[in-house]
Amino acid sequence: MTKRFDFNKGLKDLETIVQTMEGGDLSLEDSLKNFERGVALTRQCQIALSEAEQKIAILSADDNYHAQQPFTQEPNKES
Repeated sequence: MTKRFDFNKGLKDLETIVQTMEGGDLSLEDSLKNFERGVALTRQCQIALSEAEQKIAILSADDNYHAQQPFTQEPNKES
């Protein structure tokens, strides 16, 4: 069974990598390792966001969410 990607943890890890690399105290090898890890995390975050957008689009299509409707404070009552 594959482990599900944790978007929030991935984003936090990516922020840590960026801060570490901006410090400039890493060796070339460590910089390359961090860069590779950052690229992998960025891809995983992009995939997670894309999947979320697809789910929202599917759920929104079911209830006509994207259609513009006037705002009413009273629930619609069918006669």
